[in-house]
Amino acid sequence: MRSSITDKEPSEEASSGVTEPKIAHRFWNPIRALLQLRVFQALRHREFRLLWLGQASTGMGTWMDQVTRGWLIYELTDSAVQLGLVRGIQAIPYLLLSPIAGSAADRYSRKTQVIVAQVVNGLVYAVTALLIFSGEIKPWHVYVTALIMAIVQVFQQPARTAMVSDAVPSGSLTNAIGLNAVVFNVARSAGPALAGMLIALFGTGGAYSVQAFFFLLATIWTFQLRPAQTTIASRRHSAQHESFGRSIIEGWKFSWTNEEVRTSLLIVTFASLFIVPFTTLLPVFARDILGVGATGQGLLLTAMGVGALCSAILIASIGDELPRGMLMLGGVMVYGFLIVLFAASPWFEFSLVLMGLVGLCHVFAHALVQTVIQSYSPSEFRGRTTAIFHMSQVIMTGGSMLVGALSSFVGATWAVASMGIAGALTMVGIYLALPRARLIR
Repeated sequence: MRSSITDKEPSEEASSGVTEPKIAHRFWNPIRALLQLRVFQALRHREFRLLWLGQASTGMGTWMDQVTRGWLIYELTDSAVQLGLVRGIQAIPYLLLSPIAGSAADRYSRKTQVIVAQVVNGLVYAVTALLIFSGEIKPWHVYVTALIMAIVQVFQQPARTAMVSDAVPSGSLTNAIGLNAVVFNVARSAGPALAGMLIALFGTGGAYSVQAFFFLLATIWTFQLRPAQTTIASRRHSAQHESFGRSIIEGWKFSWTNEEVRTSLLIVTFASLFIVPFTTLLPVFARDILGVGATGQGLLLTAMGVGALCSAILIASIGDELPRGMLMLGGVMVYGFLIVLFAASPWFEFSLVLMGLVGLCHVFAHALVQTVIQSYSPSEFRGRTTAIFHMSQVIMTGGSMLVGALSSFVGATWAVASMGIAGALTMVGIYLALPRARLIR
């Protein structure tokens, strides 16, 4: 059953004979006023609020790990190669386990799948902190925990993503995904900064302790979710009539035969292969081309984050009124041409502006793709289609390797520019080959 239950307003509770203390009214009134704004529409629904709070907590912990894990392995090994390796192994579970995770999300309780993943993730962080504080931490511990964390993330993502559609009415789905993108980008900015501060004050053990706490918070929020009984019953009935392997095949078949879902997956696939990986070479542009060093690289990423945040707020505000098909195709095509301009830019200030626009296009296309996939996938297929969507991270890893290899032959500028052009042209190809794609709403 789609959960669209909203909490009672104070006026409703007063009419039912319930008298709240004045301090409670003072606390509630500003929040109530805030929720009346269109941009926060989905937060009026209790189930989504809990999911959103859980997303904020896990987002902070996960983005903190981007800094903490790299710092830890570098402290232990003094090896730049191992910095790349510890990230590279995290792509393996996405490649091997995403279809299984998506099928599990469609067959069993999504709430349970998310809770188990969060508990395991929190325990991994807590154990890592204990190993650091005890002085027993070794490089192989970092690799093993990185792999475990990637595995549980693979199982958490499709279940949590599919739950969003069960938590809000269809008319609020774009707003809900936009709000998730907002909190994702806030965490992307705040998480690494918090991790850096904690490492400076308490070492990596302190950072990992706080990461474990964030996952504890997420688990508390998720436990309060109500089960969607009708949806679970429907998925279990479906599961009785097909094997697990057959369930995976049916998910891929549906994703290909449904034109809206297929189009969305093609868009995110080509964007992840040709366009998004340009950030792999950002250190080269910052140091060797723009001459701004690590500080300048940080400012470039910040500009991209600001653009992404603005885009997420825009989608949350008016996303359901937008022509999604045209904006998905047009957003990614513009994204490709923007990184061509970025590759050619010799001016840091101009590059900053371009990175802001890149962030705008990145989230604009990414969030709309996710909205279309969820909107056009029945609940019994939603876990599998979102799992395929999240496999774009594997494609992104391949794209990073491709742009790195290409840059060794033609240089960073031509490598990024050529892949940007390729990505933009694939959008033109989809526009011409799939005429109905431009009609997606």
